[in-house]
Amino acid sequence: MGCSPMKAVRELGLERRETVDSALSINSAICWKLRVSGATHSNGHSIECRMNSENASGADNQQGRLESYLSGFADGEGSFSIGLQQRLDLPFGFQLVPEFRVSQNAERASILELFKRVMGCGRILENDRKRENDKTYVFVVRRRSDLIEKVIPFFRRNPLISEKRTTFDIFAQVVGCMSCSEHLTWSGFERLVHMVFQMNGNGRYRKWSLTDVIGVENPQRLYAEHPLRV
Repeated sequence: MGCSPMKAVRELGLERRETVDSALSINSAICWKLRVSGATHSNGHSIECRMNSENASGADNQQGRLESYLSGFADGEGSFSIGLQQRLDLPFGFQLVPEFRVSQNAERASILELFKRVMGCGRILENDRKRENDKTYVFVVRRRSDLIEKVIPFFRRNPLISEKRTTFDIFAQVVGCMSCSEHLTWSGFERLVHMVFQMNGNGRYRKWSLTDVIGVENPQRLYAEHPLRV
């Protein structure tokens, strides 16, 4: 009998979690092996060179397993979203705000520090400072250059395995188009908004409807044919 998809996902998650401690301790293990090599072999130089090569390969493998673990964690606890923020000072009346985030309870927030270190970007914030009973923290990346250069390549190397991958693909495409300034013309903005409304439940959780943003309900549409000046 075949393994069920849910069982396969759970087993993959367990395998990923088992890599974290060894990945974080790889540097100390390498140092210990090199000390033993120098103390026990008269031809230590050649042995040390060989061990350096093996350790470099092992370190690369550990890094890959750590990235795989973080990708799996984000598959369950992360989100890729494009916010729609009303900005009446902009010609189209709305701004597209891309964001990647991972949430975790305070007692396990160390995983967020690991995301920040491995990705080399982002911030860790309290999820909702106004709610005293909310003890959740979030790792957040909003800077477009970090999304383009770090976050999106990370998940290209370490693909998601759930349906969230479809959302990520749209997210990556929208952010890429924004980096090419396509959102600064009405035709480009309208196309990207349609893509955004295909993400995360097809927009049913959004404050603004599609008509609010690009339909006749948007009073800024009169000026829609004029590109933004940046």
